[in-house]
Parts: sequence; structure tokens; C-alpha cells
Amino acid sequence: MTCIIIEDEKPAQNLLKNYISKLPNLELIGTFQSALEAHVFFKTQTAGIVFLDINLPSISGLDFIKTIKNPPAIIMTTAYPDYAVSSFELETIVDYLVKPFGFDRFLKAINKAENVTKKEEIKKSVASENSIFLNVDKTLHKIVLDDILYLESDRNYMTLVTTTQRLSYLDSLKNWIEKLPKQQFIQIHKSYIINTNYVSKISGNEIYINTHRLPIGRTYKADLLKKLRII
Repeated sequence: MTCIIIEDEKPAQNLLKNYISKLPNLELIGTFQSALEAHVFFKTQTAGIVFLDINLPSISGLDFIKTIKNPPAIIMTTAYPDYAVSSFELETIVDYLVKPFGFDRFLKAINKAENVTKKEEIKKSVASENSIFLNVDKTLHKIVLDDILYLESDRNYMTLVTTTQRLSYLDSLKNWIEKLPKQQFIQIHKSYIINTNYVSKISGNEIYINTHRLPIGRTYKADLLKKLRII
């Protein structure tokens, strides 16, 4: 895991460098005297862990965190324990090291950062699995879930409409209700499931998915309006 140090005191820098060198899974890729120097780094690069002092020239470490887009795991380092409560209000801060700290306390902070990073990687991996393969007439079609506009059921047949294609095959609406992300898809009629990201307007008991006009079932309307945060 890569890491950087943002610290204006040389003794503190040297201590962190020494501890980092003891761990083969850590790679130090930058040391900065101020948050402004690190700001230039973050324009083109990133790191897995940032060791960040609170008292820095020009801008404090806590204020600097708020300027980083998608900040990595932050381990705060400071001589002032009073900052601990306010620092943990920021979700990206995984631990708070009060100077002087020993190697055992440093190692504990690293373990926390690694656990947080692993959880984030798992979330990203799950999010990236946003497609399925659909077997229609002995041909496998890759379907990106975000591209689905709506699904229509007609007896034993399903029609899946995406932004680029329309496929009909033997299936049931029930199967799709169970496999589609509930935060994005909702059933609006006994015969229809829609992707709420493509709702363009609602008129009476009809909903427009882009330019497609679909009916809204009476028993489904209340849930639909709640989903769209209309009521």
C-alpha cells in the first residue's frame, strides 16, 4: 500500500519514515512540509494512506482534508489530543496518533487503515459488477443494468428494453424483481418494471421512461411516488 507524509517537523517525519520502512507492505511515495505542497501531489496522483499533521503552515490538516476529492485513508498525527473528537467527525480519518507514539500504536493504526481500504475495495468491486448475460435464442447478450429502461411481461414472455436494444424471451417478471437492484428499479404495474433513472415525467396514471409511455397500476402508484420522493 502506498503512503505519503504531510508533516512540517523533521523529527516527526523521520520517526514516520523509520516506522514505514519496517513494514514491507508500505511504500512511501512522498513527504511534504505543508498541505499546499501535498495539494499539488493530489492533482495528478493519490495514495492509499496519508499521515497528516493537524498544525501545518497556511492551512490546517483538518481543513485540508475537506479539499481532497475522494480522499484516501487518513491517519492524523499531532501533539494535541484535544483535536481527536473533532477529527473523527470526518469519515476518512481512520485513526489519530498523539505524539510521541510508539511502533505498536503505529502498527495498530496501519491495521485499521488496511481494513477500511479492503472494505472500500469490496464495495467498488460489487458496484462494478453491474452487468449480466442474457441467453436469447442461443445467443448471450451482455446487459448493463444501468442501460435498462424497462421490462415488460406478457404471459410467459418478457421483453427487455435498453437504451440500445429490445429483447424478447421466455421468463417471468418475478425473476427480475429478485435480481435487480431495489434502489434503482421498481415495479409499477403487474406487467412492468422500470429503471427510475430514466423517468422523464408522470401524467395521471402514466409514466414516461425517456420517450416510452407506460401505465401505472393503481396498487403500485403510492410506492412509486415514495420511491421518486414525490410524497
